[in-house]
Amino acid sequence: MKDKAAIKKMVEELKTLKTDDMYLNDFFLTWDQSDDEIAAVFQVAEILRAMRENNISAKVFDSGLGISIFRDNSTRTRFSFASACNMLGLAIQDLDEGKSQIAHGETVRETANMVSFMADVIGIRDDMYIGKGHTYMKTVAEAVQSGYDDGVLEQRPTLVNLQCDIDHPTQSMADMLHVINHFGGVENLKGKKVAMTWAYSPSYGKPLSVPQGIIGLFTRFGMDVVLAHPEGYNVMAEVEEVAKKNAKKGGGSYKRVDSMAEAFKDADIVYPKSWAPFAVMEERTKIVEHGDEAALRALEQTCLANNAKFKEWTCTEELMSLTKDGKALYMHCLPADITGVSCKEGEVEASVFDRYLVPLYKEASYKPYVIAAMIFLAKFKNPAAKLQQLLDTEAERIR
Repeated sequence: MKDKAAIKKMVEELKTLKTDDMYLNDFFLTWDQSDDEIAAVFQVAEILRAMRENNISAKVFDSGLGISIFRDNSTRTRFSFASACNMLGLAIQDLDEGKSQIAHGETVRETANMVSFMADVIGIRDDMYIGKGHTYMKTVAEAVQSGYDDGVLEQRPTLVNLQCDIDHPTQSMADMLHVINHFGGVENLKGKKVAMTWAYSPSYGKPLSVPQGIIGLFTRFGMDVVLAHPEGYNVMAEVEEVAKKNAKKGGGSYKRVDSMAEAFKDADIVYPKSWAPFAVMEERTKIVEHGDEAALRALEQTCLANNAKFKEWTCTEELMSLTKDGKALYMHCLPADITGVSCKEGEVEASVFDRYLVPLYKEASYKPYVIAAMIFLAKFKNPAAKLQQLLDTEAERIR
């Protein structure tokens, strides 16, 4: 636990980071953010967490709404967004599209403006369909910008990507903050080997945005990132290009291999996680657009049958023994498909998963603070000064 003197030191360090472009802006993809901006999110997240540990209120809003739009099921991210908004003083309102006028043909522009009259932030999760989620978020952003420019909205709400079809920035950044703390600082990450691998699941259609988010972010820190998957389970080529460029700039490496064993060999971090092939997700999107239920069911059966060919792609004790000293950090965004627990055969053996329960929960615990930091940096031009004001006021969260 960091004391108040340590918090003040972190605030001083924040002053050295350039965050001007984050002010009144959105957070969509990690690779669109500068190194300073990524570092600032981590720094503010750590400060907010330390403030809570010291019972110092981080309430910076007297009123206002955080609008959540979840177009896919969610537990961790939904509650993390609600927690982040609440910590900063915002009330939460979830947009249930099934109970709104969207069901009656309301346009995206109209919906975006109608929910934004007193909104400070809109968090969106739209990860199911390739070419749709990120596009939808950009459309909402353009709509609220137009609303602000036209004088409909007194202020333009910030948009935060809570997961799209391309990236899952709040997840990958929470994962990285966990890694930074686990290894005792960002300066200790250079040369660490990360195995981001596909793993078998008895379901299909899991988004690509988690593995893409990991290779798109972790390659920025001088780490040796390895992506492993069976033939045909490719991620987006353009994200792999991002990973290669980041690795070159950061002094690490990026490569793709075709076996879990090769990826796990001497790895410091392993992240076995199922995802659907990019080509399948593209086909799925086209089928859904045409409303062909029969074709969708046929595609699902084909995909499940193909998944079943690779049941050996599972995180076992034997594979874990190949990692660095047999003690690699096991990571997962949760929920995991656990063999013999949540399914007959899945992504990870129960004994491996159980051994890492506490680290997994710690990994997840960073997400509310990462989201809060994204909001904070978008709302305050001088975030360090605002944080210092909170520390000077020293209002107790629990009185």
